[in-house]
Amino acid sequence: MPGEEGVAPEEEKFLPHKSDGSKRPQFTDFEGKTSFGMSVFNLSNAIMGSGILGLSYAMSNTGIVLFLILLTCIACLSCYSIHLLLRSAGVVGIRAYEQLGLRAFGHPGKILAAVIITLHNIGAMSSYLFIVKYELPLVIQTFLGQTSSSDDWFMNGNYLIIIVSVCIILPLALMKHLGYLGYTSGFSLSCMVFFLSAVSLSGVFIATVTPQLTAYTIPILAFAFVCHPEVLPIYTELSNPTKRRMQSIGNVSVLGMFIMYFFTATFGYLTFYENTEAELLHTYSMVDPLDTLILCVRLAVLVAVTLTVPVVLFPIRRALQQLLFPGKPFHWLRHITIAVTLLFAVNLLVILVPNIRDIFGISGATTAPSLIFILPGLFYIRIIPSDQEPMSSRPKIQAACFAALGFIFMTMSLTFIVLDWISGENRSLGGH
Repeated sequence: MPGEEGVAPEEEKFLPHKSDGSKRPQFTDFEGKTSFGMSVFNLSNAIMGSGILGLSYAMSNTGIVLFLILLTCIACLSCYSIHLLLRSAGVVGIRAYEQLGLRAFGHPGKILAAVIITLHNIGAMSSYLFIVKYELPLVIQTFLGQTSSSDDWFMNGNYLIIIVSVCIILPLALMKHLGYLGYTSGFSLSCMVFFLSAVSLSGVFIATVTPQLTAYTIPILAFAFVCHPEVLPIYTELSNPTKRRMQSIGNVSVLGMFIMYFFTATFGYLTFYENTEAELLHTYSMVDPLDTLILCVRLAVLVAVTLTVPVVLFPIRRALQQLLFPGKPFHWLRHITIAVTLLFAVNLLVILVPNIRDIFGISGATTAPSLIFILPGLFYIRIIPSDQEPMSSRPKIQAACFAALGFIFMTMSLTFIVLDWISGENRSLGGH
């Protein structure tokens, strides 16, 4: 039953839709205090992550020129996608991705959006912890001066990810608001800048290889730019929140990551050429496992991806709360329980999944196009009133084409990945 103001509990997160034109919609559940710079750090940290380690592998398949074209296209499309989300959110004053799904398609839309966000961010968290699982033992091995791994428990990656999750990630994930992670996000980004500098020192510009798209190339690129579940939470906590201010945060973040991605991919590829592997740090281990610079690079990446996990966890927790506890006020026990459960599930997944490339590929081919292309386009079409923009208007036609592009991208990527799996199985059956 509606409350005294005639608002059903499920709709209490919405703001009044009528306006006299003098006031803009405000997010009333939390007074935004996060600065522009801290918001850029958080959104950039949400974009940047394990995907950066797969870009050199993508470039080894495409060559520098085609890679630059693809990277530019996906970065521009990501900025346009943020524009669609902010435009839709601004019209109805909704603060959460799942609530946009509810407004656009009812409860099925809310459930779909929450499930996609949950699956994608679990994939992202898994990929980050995957790096910890395989790189932290090598760091410890280097510190001990060993050239080969041992059977000691502290060299077991499965134990180490549990320790890192409990001692570092969980305390940060228990923060009440995402804005509090701005400082750790800034430190995380500085670590990745060091990583970029170290990779740049090892590369030399040469001619490109013959362009060749593989099943994992575009999914890896798409995975590397997904930040959309974090956009509205960051917008909610932004001081002086306006669509233009948040769009500027999105543009600056995407541009910064575009530059970092391109140079990291380029110098990483030009160091190893066709020997570049799906996870760049693993490729570096073939050079000199005891090299001090490689040790520092590993440490920088480990710190960066570890500090990114709490940022990615926030939207999952928000999505689960919207699904399981709609309209409920903040409660510490629920806040903590969801975080602990998520980290347990992700740790279990990382222990069981054998290859990080599968996480990049599947997530980049399914949830990434849904979050970047399909859902923002469909939300825009459904939420923007027809009397303001009819379906025949240019903005809605663009949004429809944008969503259709996402469906095409998903279908092609999944087809290529399945064919790659089949051909791989055939090779293994008929190989040596």
